[in-house]
Amino acid sequence: MPFYMSSEKLNSPQNSRISFQELQTQIEEFRKKRDELNGKTKDYINQLQDIDTEVSKYLKLAKDDYKKKRDYWNEKVRKLKDKKIEYKKMLDKSIEEKKDLQGTNKNGKIENKFLSIKQIERKIEGLERIIETENLNISEENSIIDKIKELAQNKQEYLTKQQNSYTFKIERKIQIIKINLNKIYEQLNKWSNKSQNYHSKMQESYQIINDLKEKKKRIEEELIDNKKSADIFHDKFLGLMNQKKKFSKGKKQYKSSSKKSKKYHNANNQRNEDLEKLKQDKLATALEKQKAGKKLNLFEARLILEKSKR
Repeated sequence: MPFYMSSEKLNSPQNSRISFQELQTQIEEFRKKRDELNGKTKDYINQLQDIDTEVSKYLKLAKDDYKKKRDYWNEKVRKLKDKKIEYKKMLDKSIEEKKDLQGTNKNGKIENKFLSIKQIERKIEGLERIIETENLNISEENSIIDKIKELAQNKQEYLTKQQNSYTFKIERKIQIIKINLNKIYEQLNKWSNKSQNYHSKMQESYQIINDLKEKKKRIEEELIDNKKSADIFHDKFLGLMNQKKKFSKGKKQYKSSSKKSKKYHNANNQRNEDLEKLKQDKLATALEKQKAGKKLNLFEARLILEKSKR
């Protein structure tokens, strides 16, 4: 490891040549290490900018794309569920109508509410009363009985026709409702899957955002530590450059070294200003979160602690 020579040893005449070489070696070592760390600082800042760009991209994707599409399909599912309820009520009502048409009374006979059926029944009752009350010969009685049979057959045919007609219509209606309900269930399943798909994508985007933010915190902490190390080596470099001036023989050499040192110093000052601005921005955010009672991350807590110490 290169070592830092004391000023007494550096000024010793017998060691002036060796000490100058060692000093020059250390200057180059510190300059190289400082520049290497400054390069890392720049890389860290670029990484932070890239992360901010990625976070913005995924936020836009989550809010403007996935969430809007999820909400769109959720709304269609909601409306379709209302339609499903409407069709289920229609189905229940039609099934009850069918039961009413197929219902029976206490005597087990088919219930009829049709006026024509009642008329036929009254005619049959009238003919039966004639047979019971009047003195008829066989020919007359047989003729009335034939009429009763004919009316009974007409009654049964009419009843069957009426029942078949209404039952068929109700049954057909029920089948149509069931077909529509099945289509609704298929659409509900399809649209619910679409909604869930976009919801999952939105959650994945927010998870990526959280991961990026955690990565950003780590890089910010590494950036601060790296910058502190760079400052240490820069200060050492400046200290050795001041000692090197004592070995300078000519003004030209001194000015050249001074200009070179000034160049690095200015560059380092610019990096310090950039870093300080970044720290101040982060500190302002941290103070707002602290004031609002929100949880601070390690980096934010560290910035507030450093401010209180100052």
